[in-house]
This record gives sequence, C-alpha cells and structure tokens, in this order.
Amino acid sequence: MPINYLRGFTKPERSDAANLRLGRSLAFVAGAANAGGFLAVGQYTSHMSGIVSSLADNLALGEINAVVAGLSSLLSFLFRAATSAILINWGRRRQLHSLYAMPLMLEATLLLFFGLIGTNLETHRVLFVPATVCLLCYVMGLQNAMITKISKAEIRTTHVTGLVTDIGIELGKFFYWNVGNVGATTGGAVRADRQKLRLLGSLLLSFLAGGLTGAIGFKHLGFMATIPLVIVLLTLAAVPVVDDMLAQRR
Repeated sequence: MPINYLRGFTKPERSDAANLRLGRSLAFVAGAANAGGFLAVGQYTSHMSGIVSSLADNLALGEINAVVAGLSSLLSFLFRAATSAILINWGRRRQLHSLYAMPLMLEATLLLFFGLIGTNLETHRVLFVPATVCLLCYVMGLQNAMITKISKAEIRTTHVTGLVTDIGIELGKFFYWNVGNVGATTGGAVRADRQKLRLLGSLLLSFLAGGLTGAIGFKHLGFMATIPLVIVLLTLAAVPVVDDMLAQRR
C-alpha cells in the first residue's frame, strides 16, 4: 500500500474523502471492539445511553456497587474524550504531522493491553471485569472524540443511534412526494442529501461488519482477536508518527 495513501488517513490536511476512509476504518474497529468486549465482560461499551440509563436505574434501586461501576464507565468515556482533545491540540500547537495519529497510537496500546489482561478475567473477575469495562469505555471515548474533531462533527464511529436517526431522516426526504405548490413560500421541494445518505450508510455497514468480525474472531481466537485491530490502528497512524521522528532528527 503506498506510503502517501497511508499518510492521508491521519495527516493534518484533511479532505472529505480522507475523513470518510478514516471514519469507515474506525467504525469497523469500534464495532469489532464493542462486540468482542461484550463477549468478554457482558456489556457494550461504545455508547453511553445504556450506561447512563442503567446508572439511573441502579441509583433508584439503591444498588451502590452498580452505581459506582456505571459512573466509572461514564467518567472513563468522558476523560478519554478530553484526553483526545488535549493530544490533538498539543500536536497542533507544535505543528506535528501526527496530531491526529497520536490518539490512535494510544488506542492501539490500550486495545493490546485489553488483549493481554483478558487471560485474567476468568480467574479474577471481581477485579478485572470492572477495570476492563472502564478501559474499553476509555478507548471508545478516545476514538469518538478524535474522529468528531477531525471531521468537524460530521462523522462519529463508536455508536450508531445518531447514524440510524440521520439515515431515517434522509430516507424520509428521499421518499417524500413533492406535490402542489413547492415554491419559495413553502421552503422549496424536499430533497434528500444522497451523498450524506451514502456516507451514513457506509459507516453503519462498517460498524456492522466490524461487530460481526469481532464476535466471530473473539469466539474462535479469544483475546488474540484484538491483535488484528491493533495492527489496523497502527497502520492508520504509523506514517505521520515516523514523519515527525524523521523531522526531529533533521
């Protein structure tokens, strides 16, 4: 694969095509990590809606241990998003080629760590399951914040609620029957944004494909299934990091 093509995934100069390629790749990784994480700890970690709802339910029921676990997951996602923003702004201030690659390098490291600690889950579930949930929430928050910032909030990859909602809105426009007076006084004819619809559909399919791959991989390979995900992330991020290392030596 050409070096310039790989560099384009996370280089500072962005384009819609580059954002879409990166978004699809990260949606695949998020789907795979989410599915694998569920099989490992029995909980999805890519979205906060369920975690916040569970937090409220357990608080009402007085389940303090569950409340602490839910709050820890929420804070992990929140702090990881903040970390991503800090890394990107730090890299931008220093004019680094790898300002967008650094969060992915960190995500790859944490996913590798998830794979390594997985062997301890069965024998030390009380300790390692809550830590693993927080780790995965941390990873998801990191990735979601990075792609949100890099695409100016046009692309998100770790949850599909917004994707499905936006797809439904565009489909409603697509199938709307424009009849009667559709002049300026009525806001004009209703038209679907087909480019946006293709973008959203491709992200949804990438997340689904990643989830299927992650579930099958985890079923047959166990925690070793995280290794391909780590390789994908390192491939996306490596070239700009090397560019900065070479620039430091000059």
